[in-house]
Amino acid sequence: MQVFVRDNNVDQALRILKKKMQREGVFREMKRRRFYEKPSAQATREKSEAIRRARKLARKQAQREGLIADPRKKKLLAARAGARPGGPGAPGAPGADGRRPPQRRF
Repeated sequence: MQVFVRDNNVDQALRILKKKMQREGVFREMKRRRFYEKPSAQATREKSEAIRRARKLARKQAQREGLIADPRKKKLLAARAGARPGGPGAPGAPGADGRRPPQRRF
């Protein structure tokens, strides 16, 4: 792994290095190797990780095919409409007249 330092800006180079290491999974690997893991525990962990990946892949595929609702689309549609659920301007919401509700101090 290689990071270039530009204009003697070491802080920026460190940030870039940390981001690359995070993406590569170096920190996760270091944390995992901190203590000995029995082979049976390792097999169990790897199996559960594989199941989690397969479920995530199946969920993404189902969302693409429209079999289950995509939670991102709900947010996008609400943002396009300009109304936030429960936000100012929502019917029955506090401050529906456009003003902020009074701050309560306890």
